[in-house]
Amino acid sequence: MASPSRRNEQRATAQFGHVPEPAIVDMAPNMGEVLVALSRALDITEGQPPGHGMRAALIGYRLGEALGLSGTALSNLFYTVLLKDLGCSSNAARICELYLADDLTFKHDFKLVSDSLPAALRFVLDHTGLQAGLAARFRAIITIVRNGGEIVDELIETRCQRGATIAARMGFPEEVATGIHDLDEHWDGSGRPSGLVGEAIALNARVALLAQVVDVFRTSRDGEIALREARARRGTWFDPKLVDCLCAIAGPAFWQEIGADDIARVLSDLPPIRDAGYVRDVKIDDVITGFAEVVDAKSPYTAGHSARVALYADMIAAEMGLSQGSRTILGRGALLHDIGKLGVSNQVLDKPGRLDEAEWQAIRRHPVDGCNVLGSVDAFAYLARIAEAHHERLDGKGYPHGLRAPELDLATRITSVADVFDALTADRPYRDAMPLEKAMSILEGDTGTAFDPDCVDALRRVARNL
Repeated sequence: MASPSRRNEQRATAQFGHVPEPAIVDMAPNMGEVLVALSRALDITEGQPPGHGMRAALIGYRLGEALGLSGTALSNLFYTVLLKDLGCSSNAARICELYLADDLTFKHDFKLVSDSLPAALRFVLDHTGLQAGLAARFRAIITIVRNGGEIVDELIETRCQRGATIAARMGFPEEVATGIHDLDEHWDGSGRPSGLVGEAIALNARVALLAQVVDVFRTSRDGEIALREARARRGTWFDPKLVDCLCAIAGPAFWQEIGADDIARVLSDLPPIRDAGYVRDVKIDDVITGFAEVVDAKSPYTAGHSARVALYADMIAAEMGLSQGSRTILGRGALLHDIGKLGVSNQVLDKPGRLDEAEWQAIRRHPVDGCNVLGSVDAFAYLARIAEAHHERLDGKGYPHGLRAPELDLATRITSVADVFDALTADRPYRDAMPLEKAMSILEGDTGTAFDPDCVDALRRVARNL
């Protein structure tokens, strides 16, 4: 007779998914395609239309070619622009706190503000505390007007430093990390965080800033207005040589390529994506961990959440006898299970009171957004399933699709238990962290309806060591 451990392993393997385990574990993703796919998550947390990072990266790449860059230098430039917003989630909560505003709309609209003080003041008046009481809105505006420079310094420095740190941890070279760090520096020294001037600003950063602004105005208006905006900021925000180079290459074919419906396919033909050698030092688990950090930086209440869910999920899986290969895939899915939350405003995520129906709809949408990001690369299909279904219940009363027990594989069931356990035992805006025993009592109360009994039992056994 098989041992209990062996029986659990057989059950785990049978329920882990419809794809045989070796096919999942042995799949070697193209790292370029993975990074392109994950750039979609950065778009949603910046409130940008889908494909912004990809389009900006293509603009930057064509500018680099026109400047005579090639090989590693051109690949470094491409990935600097593609991943320029790695630190963007780290200032979302602060934006909501200071401006009493939806961070997604705020970030989207701020990129369209022209380079003038009156325009900046109009933006503050038009975006601060619109849904707050008059007194609260007045206080917020006064604070921003009085301390505007310090506030912007804080927001940009946090984002730039965080993004550069994550890029370095992923294994990208210093040129990429520095380019991300210097993204908001301006040619005339008026930028942040260091007030660098001219060629003291990394070339990759100079190109990335121009590419970002061009795509923002091209997408919201058109190419001619984007060029007009670039010329207007020539010598202030932008390196004059880069603006002149852009104007020289920005013909009909250029705009047609940038506006392609399937921008990911266009990028797939570029050497930085095709050449696996460039990203040989970038490991898949470092990339996944980096993007989990981006997710957790969105709210002060979720700091470390993804890493803890992955840890609890792995402990449950080990207790249930899953193989190391299955645990690896499960851990990756657990790390990225909440990636769709990057598209939820911090006004909702950090709200201390009861959510209204519209806010609940935003929360219920995040598993679908996460699935859309992860599902855009074939190698992440299984991770996409975990992200999409981690709020489903055995009894069909979960979201977003109301799936029932037969449709929920073991990896998703484990992730669901680990996710709720961490949520219960961590501080939230509406309550303090619960003691372990109370959290387990709540999980056990929903066992068989929401949660898999075997997963909860395994958590109970491993929780003794927490």
